Amino acid sequence: MNVRRRLIPAALASALGLGALTACSSDSAATGNTDKFDVVASFYPMAFLAEQIGGAHANVTSLTEPGQEPHDLELSTQQRAQLEEADAALYLKGLQPAVDEAVGQTGIETKIDAAGLTHLEDHGTGGHTHEGEEGHSEENHSEEEEHGRDPHVWLDPVKYAEIAQGVGKAFEKADPDHAADYKKNTEALVTKLKGLDGDFENGLKNTKSKVFFTNHAAFGYLAERYGLTQEAISGVDPDSEPSGARVRELQQEAKADGVTTVFYETLVSDKTAKTLARDANLKTDVLDPLEGITDKSRGDDYFQVMEANLKALQKALGAK
Repeated sequence: MNVRRRLIPAALASALGLGALTACSSDSAATGNTDKFDVVASFYPMAFLAEQIGGAHANVTSLTEPGQEPHDLELSTQQRAQLEEADAALYLKGLQPAVDEAVGQTGIETKIDAAGLTHLEDHGTGGHTHEGEEGHSEENHSEEEEHGRDPHVWLDPVKYAEIAQGVGKAFEKADPDHAADYKKNTEALVTKLKGLDGDFENGLKNTKSKVFFTNHAAFGYLAERYGLTQEAISGVDPDSEPSGARVRELQQEAKADGVTTVFYETLVSDKTAKTLARDANLKTDVLDPLEGITDKSRGDDYFQVMEANLKALQKALGAK
């Protein structure tokens, strides 16, 4: 294998008290100490790409544990050491500040920023501009307002495919001995993502309503791709609290646009979504932003959960 191993200097390892590192991935192999192409991914959507494209040649470790909310991730000294030992880091700049900082400080040779492999946009908190929304935005000082870009690109299969192609090329360059396999795996993944795109396009083409309510603004790209309007209770930051004016506004819009359902997610509290649903006499359901896979997820991987999301949207929007 033609991958140059990055080893932590002995002095640094001693200072960190790590000795022989044992950062575990899904196959319990230590990052940087295997004969494979060692990739540290920031969170699930990046790890899934690395696993699908790397196949048998890659050893993938995720910095975000299953069930952990990725936005507020803080890295341990051991995780920072993992990055130093890895052959590549795959992350999405703007989503996890701690990861951005750590990757920037590391001497790792191959740094793959997924945000640079497609075009990121500013989606705000929803698809419309409403009276009183400015005040709502000021109250919710979310990451999107700080960076001006919505990072949730993996929820758009087309943009996710663009990122996959860029990751595949980066793997080919970093590990040329297995370039042919990376290229083949990337093409297979892109084909599946095109099929998923077709499922969403056909499945959401004819619906009674085009508006859906979510717990936080993670679905801007998906909504834009398929002609829908996302209205978020909170901003991109799932922990931000909505203003009273925003809640009243959503109650009124539910009546005007025939909204039937308030969607919540598995990794953050559903309290606000259920309160709004109760007050506005709406149903609740899960729309998973796929920031991590847990026992509560409606599927075992990206494709299964996305298909479950499609079914939930079809039901809520009244697909014909």
